Amino acid sequence: MPSFDDSPAPSLSDEALVAAMAERHDAATVAFVRRYQRRVYGLARALVNDAGVAEEIAQESLVKAWRYASTYDPRRASVERWVLTITRRVAIDYLRRRRADPRDPVEFLNVAVASSDVPFDERVEHGDLRDRLQAALLDLPEEQRRAVVLASLHGRTAAEVADLEGIPLGTSKTRIRNGLLKLRAHPLLEKEPQ
Repeated sequence: MPSFDDSPAPSLSDEALVAAMAERHDAATVAFVRRYQRRVYGLARALVNDAGVAEEIAQESLVKAWRYASTYDPRRASVERWVLTITRRVAIDYLRRRRADPRDPVEFLNVAVASSDVPFDERVEHGDLRDRLQAALLDLPEEQRRAVVLASLHGRTAAEVADLEGIPLGTSKTRIRNGLLKLRAHPLLEKEPQ
């Protein structure tokens, strides 16, 4: 690699920039940030759909690229793919942290109905459905109820439910499936003839 001091940073290849960044050359870091800041920010913005948060994610991603520049291996990925993978991981970590903690099924249903924009008379009519759903959920075994609430009401994947509950993925899928089947067959939730 040519000496960093012998060539201007903007003309260096991506790999040479990362190598110079690993040696903590300030000009290489500035050139790297200028070269990738728009792509990193664009990916972060697409993933989180919030300009302010995307700026934070972009900054954290570029700092991580700087911090771990010495670990970059050109045989594994291009520099662009490497820095965008870092960005994607930072954004996913942010989205995971942002998710609300799971609530008790009863509390979740009460908040969902209370915060809706549905007129009061329709809420009274739907209140009966809420009460029936609440009763049906409470009839499920605890493990199935938690799995169904996490998956259906909180949008968690079976893998995330498995991680949260500390169980194997297959067990998580089985609990979700069996819980949903029991809810569908529950007499309180049978569809009324119209």
